Amino acid sequence: MGVTIGFIGATTEELDRAEKDPAWADGYTFELYTGDDVPARPQGGPDKAWGGLQFLLDQTDLYLDFLMDGSPILEDGTLFGWSAEQIEGLARQLRATSWEELAAHYDPEQMMKEEVYPNVWRFDPEGELEWLKSAYEELVAFFSEAAEGGYGAFMSFSF
Repeated sequence: MGVTIGFIGATTEELDRAEKDPAWADGYTFELYTGDDVPARPQGGPDKAWGGLQFLLDQTDLYLDFLMDGSPILEDGTLFGWSAEQIEGLARQLRATSWEELAAHYDPEQMMKEEVYPNVWRFDPEGELEWLKSAYEELVAFFSEAAEGGYGAFMSFSF
């Protein structure tokens, strides 16, 4: 299964309620991800690629820290809220940061040495780079779509 990160758009009202009632938020976000009768909203990962993307992002001027940004909702560290303002600001920065700028910092040997999750970089370095590119494009698309819709986000961290 592995350690994954996923985002789904959230309204300001939902984020406010989640802060006041974490138990509600836990059930509600589960329904957002799995329910059939839920209004469409932006969602996306980086899924298991979050560690590799974090390594690349840390080498740039773009500040995004998957494990530190957002406001914790659940005490166990599995659900966070990101405001619409955070989403808007990050969407702008992500759109301004090309994949090529990030890919220039791809260093499978260093990533293995630092045990960057999921620590697979030496097995198929070119294939893993393509995987990171796909995850980055999905991340940019999520943040862009959420920002255009005026959404904040719930971020799930599963392990």
